[in-house]
Amino acid sequence: MTRKEQRVAVFELLFEREFRLEESAEEIFALSTENREIDSIKEKYVRDTYFGVIEHESEIDELISKASNGWKVSRLSVATRSAIRLCVYEMLYCKEIPNTVSINEALEIVKKFDEPKSRAFTNGVLNNIKNTLESEND
Repeated sequence: MTRKEQRVAVFELLFEREFRLEESAEEIFALSTENREIDSIKEKYVRDTYFGVIEHESEIDELISKASNGWKVSRLSVATRSAIRLCVYEMLYCKEIPNTVSINEALEIVKKFDEPKSRAFTNGVLNNIKNTLESEND
């Protein structure tokens, strides 16, 4: 799998998790990777990123809330919320991936899986977060 395909796989897992509330993250991962024929050992990024987003979800959501100008994370569409969470996780914890790459990939995911107007909103939120993180690191 390419990194782009791996990101989409993580996005799909996060998206799926929003609708399968009665199942644990581990159950969703096991069933989904089996059904999608994802080799969870070979595709370390998929496993690590999926569980990383879940582990840091409250921290990620707090950043999203601050950057989204009054929008509650729960009000975002599931597709947009999942893509933004994935991107913010990468910006915080995947230092080998440039922020601009993470943002561009999130925008491509939103473009493919959500309404056209969601892309501009996503871009604004993610750039606000990127700017905040970069100013904190200076």
